[in-house]
Amino acid sequence: MSKEHLVIFDTTLRDGEQSPGASMTREEKLRIARQLERMRVDVIEAGFAAASNGDFDSIRSIAEAIRESTVCSLARANENDIRRAGEAIRPAAQGRIHTFIATSPIHMEKKLRMTPDQVVEQAVKAIGWAREYTDDVEFSAEDAGRSEVDFLCRIFEQVIKAGAKTINVPDTVGYNLPEQFGSLIRTLIERVPGADKVVWSVHCHNDLGLAVANSLAAVRMGARQVECTINGLGERAGNASLEEVVMAVRTRADIFPVETHIDATQIVPASRLVSQVTGYPVQPNKAIVGANAFAHESGIHQDGVLKHRETYEIMRAEDVGWGANKLVLGKLSGRNAFRARLQELGIEVASEEQLNHAFARFKELADKKHEIFDEDLHALMSDEAVTPADEYYKLLASRVHSETGEVPLAALTLSVGGAEVKVESSGSGPVDAAFKAIEQVAKSGSELLLYSVNAITTGTDAQGEVTVRLSHGERVVNGQGADTDIIIASAKAYINALNRLHSNAVRLDPQGETV
Repeated sequence: MSKEHLVIFDTTLRDGEQSPGASMTREEKLRIARQLERMRVDVIEAGFAAASNGDFDSIRSIAEAIRESTVCSLARANENDIRRAGEAIRPAAQGRIHTFIATSPIHMEKKLRMTPDQVVEQAVKAIGWAREYTDDVEFSAEDAGRSEVDFLCRIFEQVIKAGAKTINVPDTVGYNLPEQFGSLIRTLIERVPGADKVVWSVHCHNDLGLAVANSLAAVRMGARQVECTINGLGERAGNASLEEVVMAVRTRADIFPVETHIDATQIVPASRLVSQVTGYPVQPNKAIVGANAFAHESGIHQDGVLKHRETYEIMRAEDVGWGANKLVLGKLSGRNAFRARLQELGIEVASEEQLNHAFARFKELADKKHEIFDEDLHALMSDEAVTPADEYYKLLASRVHSETGEVPLAALTLSVGGAEVKVESSGSGPVDAAFKAIEQVAKSGSELLLYSVNAITTGTDAQGEVTVRLSHGERVVNGQGADTDIIIASAKAYINALNRLHSNAVRLDPQGETV
């Protein structure tokens, strides 16, 4: 018996970007979009076109580049938003407009200040505007999880009549429980006239840690699209995790009457790319993509796995892409091989000059570490994406002294607006000393919210990737730095964050709406 198709709608580039400090440049969004296409994601929600000119441009670039996946833009249910979304997706091979309006009593009264009749009228108008650009229109009832069922039935009936092809039921604040949410989906499908003419979708948030459970409960009750993100990235506690939804459906094929088109071997590469770009590390015990997901410490478990893998493993690590970071290049690799591998990874090089500079840095890295993996190339090219105009602060040289019983000291040479500055400072450790030295020059007044170190690959010669999160006023930014020397990587990350604070143009504007 053939199974129904479960549409995987990825919103890493839109809802995932709403994580504090996780906003991305157009080039970073494009790189992730290409990886999502490589993974065979059905729908890529590329952004919120009306949020900013930068977000509009990034959606349009993705629409021009992506040919296999549907490219989608979010839009509030007003004419300006929808027309911006329509123009942004115009170049797409397959384009979708995803429009939404709040339907819960508290949102309609307190936020929209609209009556239920006005909300229905506005939703129907929104579908009409969207259909001027595409027949693929999705409608979401924001805060559906706290909305009245009778009103949801009413508004969904009207937007289906108006031409919506996908009906999305979001648990916007992560309030629902699986049995309750599954029951809601079943009730809507049973009661809404025309329910059989649309795809029913869910978009669950993880405030109670139930986003994946709620999504899967909905699938069992008839939902045929799940909106999710790589690594469960998203505002507050995040969204339903794409990798967990996909592998749950695949692993429990005896339970779920659906299957996805996802190439699961691309899951781990996608996870690592999103983590590197956004600066959000993956916790070691994260399902599917965490470093410990397939590790067995217990002697009993190890013995069982060695005798027969399925005693303790319900999936194969290689099926989701573990072990896929094979050695791709070495110090003897040539420039053409370097260029070819970048193309395979979906990394575009803007010019021959940038390629030459990146290749020179690759050779420097190859002298430091014997094996160069895909993750190393992603980290290297993330650094290359920073243009001289973005680098108000730049690390030129460093000398750090740390000795047992002595106060650590960092002496740095920085470029500040093109002028060379030497500075030194002591600290409680070498990293603290380096940060204090940088701050002596920058005087940013920012607060350090996060300092995180992760090895990009295995081995003692691995590059360390450092994430620094700084807060200044209402702005929160992430900075990343990678190097085989962890002190240099830390200084690079701090400077990277300072440059993002210094230049409002570096990152796309945060998207102020949610579904």
